[in-house]
Amino acid sequence: MRADRTARTAGASGTARLRALHPMLWAAFASLAVGAVLCVLGWYGVSGERFAERQLPYLASCTVPGAALIVAGTLLLTHGRSVLAAARVEELYGLLVTTEPPAPPERTRTTADGTPLMVPGGTLWHRADCPLVAGKPEAVPADATVLSAQALAPCPICEPERPPEPEGPPPSPAPEP
Repeated sequence: MRADRTARTAGASGTARLRALHPMLWAAFASLAVGAVLCVLGWYGVSGERFAERQLPYLASCTVPGAALIVAGTLLLTHGRSVLAAARVEELYGLLVTTEPPAPPERTRTTADGTPLMVPGGTLWHRADCPLVAGKPEAVPADATVLSAQALAPCPICEPERPPEPEGPPPSPAPEP
């Protein structure tokens, strides 16, 4: 399910979601500003009146709605920032974690006849499933003449068995007299 959400937030829809949150933040700032102005107007109106019964209309029409707008703006700002942060975290998660299926595991190189492998310039010969040659494209089947000359040592990790000695060169035909 998380991969599903990540796929939705990645790319163009992720930036669209970030852009859609900005109006909420603008509304929060506007609400805070209007609430502050109403509170100042209410205070100014109340301070100019001597009697409490003449101060009540300023409290009811300016100060109480102003305080309510300040509380609402604070809630909008807090919610908008947390949603914005969550959207950014989801976008980063989508960038860091791919939702594509993992690549198939690398096939182990095998030779049909069990020929050992060697790395050119190396000093060891290996079995095809040895971890030291797994994933190395430069590993090639070891030449039988190199093995018979014992120029390479067997790998101490995979401990390959020595392949059968190659048959000698075919006898050349005897020259006819």
